[in-house]
Amino acid sequence: MSATAAIHAKEVFDLLRDDLLAIEREFERDAVSGVEVITEIGEYLREGGGKRIRPALLLLAAKLCGYEGRGAVRLGSVVEIVHTATLVHDDIIDEALTRRGRPSANTKWGNSKCVLAGDWLYMQAFKIALEEENFRVLDLLIGLTQQMVEGELLQMEKLGRIVTQSEHLDLIYRKTACLFSVSMKLGAVLGRAGETDEDRLGEYGRNLGLAFQIVDDVLDLTASENVLGKPVATDLREGKVTMAVIHALDRCTLEERKLIETVLDERCFTSVAHHDVLGVLERYGSVDYAIGSANEHAEQARRAISHFPDSEIKRALLWIPDFVIGREK
Repeated sequence: MSATAAIHAKEVFDLLRDDLLAIEREFERDAVSGVEVITEIGEYLREGGGKRIRPALLLLAAKLCGYEGRGAVRLGSVVEIVHTATLVHDDIIDEALTRRGRPSANTKWGNSKCVLAGDWLYMQAFKIALEEENFRVLDLLIGLTQQMVEGELLQMEKLGRIVTQSEHLDLIYRKTACLFSVSMKLGAVLGRAGETDEDRLGEYGRNLGLAFQIVDDVLDLTASENVLGKPVATDLREGKVTMAVIHALDRCTLEERKLIETVLDERCFTSVAHHDVLGVLERYGSVDYAIGSANEHAEQARRAISHFPDSEIKRALLWIPDFVIGREK
């Protein structure tokens, strides 16, 4: 991106500030139920914060396609509610104790209540989406939910097993990048974009989401617990192999492979220390390989929207991959 096209984080936030605040208010209203415990869980999850990158993408895609109506706020709340529901279910499945530096909802309310609260959030998201009276919106959200559920089930089947890079990319598309892609496509639908533009915006979201998850997985291996807000190397403890680990496994000695397999079998760092695994990854440049792959996807995201005319909105979308790659948590 050229210096003249550069845009900074504050400028992106300024572009979206009012809409993001409106989405936050909408989310707060939408997460209220007649059953008190659902409202309590919903409020706790909303207050947990997050980057709100998915609704931001929807807003930017809608604006890029010339849309300025209220529907972007409604659907922005929808994608954040869907994302929140997936986090609740993920934490239950992974038996997570913390989320964003706080106790996870399931440690406060228990698995049973949180499963049902997650289900309620999903249905609430679809109820709000119905207000758009647009079958394409519902089609995208239904396809998204199916992809995410399939991704979670596929991941459960592969726990503790070595997978290929292509299998891993398919998995992180389903679990993460699909929601980025659908957020962009929903914005395109609101702006009545043609099929080609919708596909290109979806491709931007897919590649951005892949880059986001690859960086997330690297941070899980390399960041400190204080920065990350949760225990480090959680993926390996849960039996999940990610891109850097797969890269090392394809190149390492049998003895080094045994180290990693032991962690995957034991689901802890008792027999093998975390720094021993990091040493293997370092020897084969595996973390650098994963970051390089994230950078490639970031560049593919930028290329996907190259045909759109220059504007503040386009410059914001061209900047976001840099934010995704450069973040520390």
